Amino acid sequence: MLNKQLLAPESIVVIGASNNITKPGGKILRNLIEHEYKGRLIALNPNDERVQDVETYNHLSDLPELDLAILAIPAKSCPETMEFLATKKNVKAFIVISGGFSEIGKEGEELENQMAAIVNRTGGCLIGPNCIGMLTPNYAGVFTTPIPKLESCGVDFVSGSGATAVFIMESAIPKGLHFSRVISVGNSAQIGVEEVLEYWNLNVAEEDFSKVKLLYVESINNPDKFLYHARSLVKKGFRLAAIKAGSSLAGSRAASSHTGAMANSDSAVEALFRKAGIVRCYGREELTTVAGIFMSKRLEGKNMAIITHAGGPAVMLTDALEAGGLNIPHLADSQLKEKLRKKLFTGSSVENPIDFLATGNAEQLGDIIDACENDFDEIDGMAVIFGSPGLTSVKDVYTVLDHKMRTCKKPIYPILPSVMNVKKDLAYFLSHGNVNFPDEVLLGRALTRVYRTPEPSDTGIMLEGVDVSQIRRIIESCETGQLPPDKIHALLNAASIPYVKEKVVVTEAEAIEAAHEIGFPLVMKVVGPIHKTDVGGVSLNIRSDESVRLEFNRMMKIPETTAVIIAVQAEGMELFVGAKYEPKFGHIILCGIGGIFVEVLKDVTSGLAPINHDEALSMIRNLKAYPLIKGFRGKPGVNRHKFADIIVRLSSMLRFATEIKEMDINPLMGRGDQIVAVDARITIEK
Repeated sequence: MLNKQLLAPESIVVIGASNNITKPGGKILRNLIEHEYKGRLIALNPNDERVQDVETYNHLSDLPELDLAILAIPAKSCPETMEFLATKKNVKAFIVISGGFSEIGKEGEELENQMAAIVNRTGGCLIGPNCIGMLTPNYAGVFTTPIPKLESCGVDFVSGSGATAVFIMESAIPKGLHFSRVISVGNSAQIGVEEVLEYWNLNVAEEDFSKVKLLYVESINNPDKFLYHARSLVKKGFRLAAIKAGSSLAGSRAASSHTGAMANSDSAVEALFRKAGIVRCYGREELTTVAGIFMSKRLEGKNMAIITHAGGPAVMLTDALEAGGLNIPHLADSQLKEKLRKKLFTGSSVENPIDFLATGNAEQLGDIIDACENDFDEIDGMAVIFGSPGLTSVKDVYTVLDHKMRTCKKPIYPILPSVMNVKKDLAYFLSHGNVNFPDEVLLGRALTRVYRTPEPSDTGIMLEGVDVSQIRRIIESCETGQLPPDKIHALLNAASIPYVKEKVVVTEAEAIEAAHEIGFPLVMKVVGPIHKTDVGGVSLNIRSDESVRLEFNRMMKIPETTAVIIAVQAEGMELFVGAKYEPKFGHIILCGIGGIFVEVLKDVTSGLAPINHDEALSMIRNLKAYPLIKGFRGKPGVNRHKFADIIVRLSSMLRFATEIKEMDINPLMGRGDQIVAVDARITIEK
């Protein structure tokens, strides 16, 4: 875990320090000097008597005891150097910026393991290797630029990539974002993103941490640890946003089911982030924009006012907000609108967006903000668009905006796009600790991401209606492979998931008998082929004995068919729920619109088992097809609470049946309060 010697060292030695600031060892030393590290700073260089005018030693043996060592030397020399410093000089913290470790192969991985073993044995901590270093309010221990303003109220940021950390800071600084700590974990030989989350979570009471945490993650080695500490931080009032790179479909295996084809490591990450309450971002600009939103007052609601002196950006922002589920409500009170209109120039619009024209001034902007803050109760937050063609200063406008952002209870998001024309005025605005959102569409999309991210879920498992003992008995009686229909029915019954009445038949006579027992109209489906529709293995609306005979004999000739299912023909909306076991993460649960549409439209959302009712409802609400589920243009919908119950019970069942590797219930047929499984496929591995 991170320790005091790493975060606030009283002494630092740069191993491999140089007078050449184009080398990492030289640049780190220069950054430490220029950013006024207050402790004892030492350089180690075997050849130079004086390096950058700091206390310099030529031999390790001559060094005094130290808190932190920063290594910028060849990889092969790092373990031996660390062993000496840890055992002879009582060094308890190391930052290894050197490359040439696990990223290049087995030999480098062995060196990395040796370094981790040294710090674990001696009670120290290690950042890196293959990283840019670390920034804290105490010291600038990186070999890169830019170095942002460091203060305790800034953003905490941990990155698995050094270069990406630099690029994210370059995106953040022009927006006015400050940082508290930047930790580049590199190859994470000992400390990775999970360990940083753990430190933040376990030391909340002892340290004045920033409330905003940003993550750039390339691998999650311990999802349970990641989830536990991230979720705990969000529940304590911290706000987290993250990019997870390297989770595309490329490289995922061909799967035997709909769920297997769609569920992959990216689905697992999506589910993990949602469960923790982390806002997931997909690029640097989006991440830093979300960070700016986090640094603003919290939006309590979904109704935004857009205040603008330029029509085009307001239209684009309106589109972006409404596409993501936020509202730009009509201002209903005509008397209040007329009161505001009298304070603006002729031609101004007091609808929403509120357009006070290119000639609008600072006083009018203040009047509009006051009206949205105090008069228009339907407004929860404001976006203010104000740029300049470069003819005059707009400092007075930005001064009013700065004041209102501090005094209003509702959040105000400034969109100040003129980063060149009024550069000095914008610098003045940012110097007061404000952030700027220069791109209105990016702000709109980021706001909707924040709005649509659910609160972190509870950790309990809902067991009502789930017979765990029966589930285990069924699983233990099964062999590896696809389960037969009777075992599937038994598992669904044990989880209280309703299933249509059906019978498996292997002869024509059995088919006729089953048809009479179930009743017409009915459905016939093959047993054996994985994708029944692809091979012509599903027939609907069977209404006579003759049709049963014809379809039975046709289906039995389909390759791999072993039997035929005769089933009730359920009606309603086709829904889908499925699951796939992802190593380290557990079961990923997917839901969406069913039938063939799940493959064509791929409109699915994911959750990580176990799932509670609120999580399941959030998954359903985040489907593009959610309006259809609610009911659309007079057409009946489906009881989403009943749909959510099925998702919850399925996830609970799977927590006690980890042998299930893939599972589809497709379709679930829903109409109003009635939802029944029509077809299901389960694959287990023992």
